[in-house]
Amino acid sequence: MSHLLLLTNSTGSSVDVLPALELLNHRVHILPAEPTALLETEPCDVVLLDARRDLVGARALAQLLKATGLSAPLMLVLTEGGMAAVSTAWQADDVVLDSAGPAEVEARLRLAVTRTDAATEDTGEIRAGGVVIDEASYTARVSGEILNLTYKEFELLKYLAQHPGRVFTRSQLLHEVWGYDYYGGTRTVDVHVRRLRAKLGPDHETLIGTVRNVGYRFAPTRMDEDALEGADV
Repeated sequence: MSHLLLLTNSTGSSVDVLPALELLNHRVHILPAEPTALLETEPCDVVLLDARRDLVGARALAQLLKATGLSAPLMLVLTEGGMAAVSTAWQADDVVLDSAGPAEVEARLRLAVTRTDAATEDTGEIRAGGVVIDEASYTARVSGEILNLTYKEFELLKYLAQHPGRVFTRSQLLHEVWGYDYYGGTRTVDVHVRRLRAKLGPDHETLIGTVRNVGYRFAPTRMDEDALEGADV
């Protein structure tokens, strides 16, 4: 069972957008089709973007999501007429007709997740923003130089880099990196972020960005911290 995030401005359920989802065994989380949507949910396996009615807005949102480092595959839900408007400029990973049957939708979802997993396994490395993270050897390099990281510093850097552009609260990071059985406070996250920035050095410390009143994110490209929150499509 996959976790699907459906971005739509429809007031109905997921069945109104992609009826086949009702017949599939996936967990579907619905949020408004807005740039801030990814701030409000946990990591997902596939992002479905409802592009049936507002093609211009959907294209702008798809491009923005990709520009901010969306790590999950992005799939557009389109009508037959909307298919003619889609191009590589949308930066979507796949498209599906809203009238597609459950077998087709299931196949497309499975392939999207498989391609993402295969891309990571091919190298065993995470490369983002000039940082190379080797999961096999538990090393991280910047400009060819190995960083002297503790185990938790490495795990925190790896987790953030695996979800570039995604904002995590301190509590989320504490649970994901330290585990649910860790009883320390969220101050631990702040301390480790500060140490990581120091070890990344002045040229790369901005890779770990702070989003005011929310938490932290890995930012391969520098963006104004208010841009994501204030963007309008």
